Amino acid sequence: MDDPESRFTRLYDENHRRVLAYALTHAEPHTAEDIAGETFLIAWRRLDDVGDPALPWLLGVARNLLHKQRDRRRRGHVLAARIRALTTPADLAAWDVAEHVIEREAALAAIAALPERDLEVLALVNWHGLEPRQAAKVMGCSVPALAVRLHRARKRLARALDAAPGRRAPAAKVAEEAAR
Repeated sequence: MDDPESRFTRLYDENHRRVLAYALTHAEPHTAEDIAGETFLIAWRRLDDVGDPALPWLLGVARNLLHKQRDRRRRGHVLAARIRALTTPADLAAWDVAEHVIEREAALAAIAALPERDLEVLALVNWHGLEPRQAAKVMGCSVPALAVRLHRARKRLARALDAAPGRRAPAAKVAEEAAR
């Protein structure tokens, strides 16, 4: 029997193009390349689970990864849509409507760009109003671990807001308001 490295090399050489082609039929090129790469990373980690022939197993993994990626994107869009739906007329009555729209779009883009783990911890605490103890229980971690995750998520949100084009207000102020 082959050693694991030889087996994986053969598996990759024989199947990479077909896995990539499958991913390309369901996603943009850069996403498809990521899906194919992650598929083979999983194959390496679970080499003993890969059947013979390997292609059905590999395509099943790629399919699952594509579904997870689509779900993450959908959740980001749903959150952005919910924020848009909660925008009140008072929010839209800023002294300079164009500036307000730019600020709002920058904030929505910053939120949509956050990783799912950041969105989850921010949503649990800020959107759903959970106490840190409750949010930690939901996320399956300790309260100190949640505090670190929340702190890092707020920092990433502040950086994303600061980097957004057209932003005038410092994001630290926005992040502080989100902490309330």
